Amino acid sequence: MNASAPSADSLRAALAGLLDGLPPNRAAQAVERLIANYRGTTPTDAPVLRDRSDVAAYAAYRMPATFEAVRGTLDALREAAPDWAPRTHTDVGGGTGAASWAVAGAWGEEPPRTTVLDWAEPALALGRELADGVLDAEWRRERIGSALSLADTDLVTVSYVLKELTEADRAALVTEAARAAQAVVIVEPGTPDGYERIIAARTLLIDAGFTVAAPCPHSGACPIVPGTDWCHFSARVSRSSLHRKVKGGSLPYEDEKYAYVAAVRFPVAPATSRITRRPQIRKGLVLLELCGPDGLARETVTKRHGPLYKQARDAEWGDSWPPEDQD
Repeated sequence: MNASAPSADSLRAALAGLLDGLPPNRAAQAVERLIANYRGTTPTDAPVLRDRSDVAAYAAYRMPATFEAVRGTLDALREAAPDWAPRTHTDVGGGTGAASWAVAGAWGEEPPRTTVLDWAEPALALGRELADGVLDAEWRRERIGSALSLADTDLVTVSYVLKELTEADRAALVTEAARAAQAVVIVEPGTPDGYERIIAARTLLIDAGFTVAAPCPHSGACPIVPGTDWCHFSARVSRSSLHRKVKGGSLPYEDEKYAYVAAVRFPVAPATSRITRRPQIRKGLVLLELCGPDGLARETVTKRHGPLYKQARDAEWGDSWPPEDQD
């Protein structure tokens, strides 16, 4: 089936020649225009990616970051449900297929059969081209909104899509995903408004009978007081030359901030608690900001905690806590 295993490296290799023949300045201008469009406040009911130049530039710029964010989300889902694996997957608003690459990589030994739905035909065409010989996928043009009807499937992913929709279409899409799937994964930018969209989707999923698998250690109300903070996480992404040209700077990486919810209809074991900020490592101690069943808390781990101290020093933002293998 798959000629090669999907991974961050294989995705970068597939993207490497994408901009051949496209003048660098034109690629940068296309990315800047598309970023401005995506950061706007008005949802759109038409494709943002208009032609191959748009799609090629934006895919080279955004696919690695989307891949890493979705991969981080799927890692948390798999940790909560290690014995579950989807046989079918629908990538709603999947565009060029970054989330589909992440799903195939997460269950690499037996990746699910994927259907990618998007309203931009140039994005679907390029996604199909990139995935040739790598993904077992069907690419289908569909309008993403309240009229969308999904076939029953094991897993639905909706990554970086909700902001493009009206509030009514967002609710309809999440409701339809909940009807069709056994597991739903939704990823949005790690901004205050992205978090608000995730919380709204989380509420709809719980109301539909789903259990939150991640990041939350419970399916109760979020303990964050609205307007005071927001829940989000970070994924490290290798920066391409196009990234550096558009954003400036010389670092070989950047951190993609994202918010997410993964919810399921089957038994699941959420994290005991989740590390919600980058751990603060001080001399002889580590400060952990946690979200647990009883709400938000801070835990201080010192050398006197023995092996747990080393695990705290190695812990990362977004990890479950405490580690299962603590002595």
